[in-house]
Amino acid sequence: MSLVRSLEAADVPAVAAMFQRMLRNIRSPPPASLVDYMGKFYLESPERSDGIDSLVHVDDTGRISGFVGVHALPMTLEGRPLRAAICGSLMVDGRDRDPMAGARLLKGFIDGPQDLSFSETANEVSTQLWTRLRGVILPQYSLDWVRVIRPAGFVVDLAAGRVGAARMLTPAAAGFDGLFRRRMKPGDKRWTAATVGATPETACASEIDSDRFTALIEPLTDQFALRPAWQEIRVDGILADARAKPDLGDLVFACVAAPSGTVVGAFAYHARAGRIGRVLQVLARPGQAGTVVDSLVDHATRRGLSGLRGRTQPALLEAMLTRRIAFVPVASTVVHSRDAEIQRALRGSQAFLNGMAGENWSRLIGGRFD
Repeated sequence: MSLVRSLEAADVPAVAAMFQRMLRNIRSPPPASLVDYMGKFYLESPERSDGIDSLVHVDDTGRISGFVGVHALPMTLEGRPLRAAICGSLMVDGRDRDPMAGARLLKGFIDGPQDLSFSETANEVSTQLWTRLRGVILPQYSLDWVRVIRPAGFVVDLAAGRVGAARMLTPAAAGFDGLFRRRMKPGDKRWTAATVGATPETACASEIDSDRFTALIEPLTDQFALRPAWQEIRVDGILADARAKPDLGDLVFACVAAPSGTVVGAFAYHARAGRIGRVLQVLARPGQAGTVVDSLVDHATRRGLSGLRGRTQPALLEAMLTRRIAFVPVASTVVHSRDAEIQRALRGSQAFLNGMAGENWSRLIGGRFD
């Protein structure tokens, strides 16, 4: 008889093999580095909380045929401490043999002791499972945003993600972009490109180290009713994982200050010249989102990126709508809670989710395992 139970150390090699085959699309056995990382990530996290466990599905032959990766996130709601649980990798091997395995895994996760369950990477199938279990999609958190900076380089980088040989076109793309951009005035804004000089003269973006960025997170998120309990989270560990993605480039941190010196925002993104930068986090004080987004685009332009891509948050959405930014539905942010106050905060866009308050920082998304 099949069953769902907590992940154990002995299960990790089988789970890593499933992850390698199903989510990385690689047929070779998983490298030891992947097995080691998944074991530490799911079983040894400093934020682990009693009863909030990753789960495996064991079929009637005793084989591990499914997995849902879970990690705990301490949060607060208007000062009230909460336990949240993030649903990461959800996999079922041989779904045709047991079509209910995924539903049992997800129900086992949602039935845990946490006050709030959520995922920021739910695909279409997972989203259907969540909604059948009374989960709710948060549309305002569920879009990826894209800003084109150098159009030809942007297209080449997209194509190279599917066909590596397309990278050979990079020099030609750089030449085209150089000609195209010379026809644009400083600060000129187009859907197809961006130029240096987009940042208002009333703001100054300067690069900082990860410690300084960490110190800014709490004051720049205190306007959210529902937010991570940052003092209980090993933020340096999150940033170390996010940094360990060499294919995405360097993880760059910057703060944005007014002429008075007051910090009005900050951002962190992966930067590699000629590539599309992956934005980990954008933070802004109320009313300053537009200035911070402009500063981010200008900073990335100066670093030679072909574009930027990140995850939406409602606090940034209005400013982004007027800044030649496109939005793409890639995955859904879905939530489940029985607490009426938590539900109100979520539906009212008063929650700080996605990015560092999610799972995209983990090496399992965009990391390399050799």
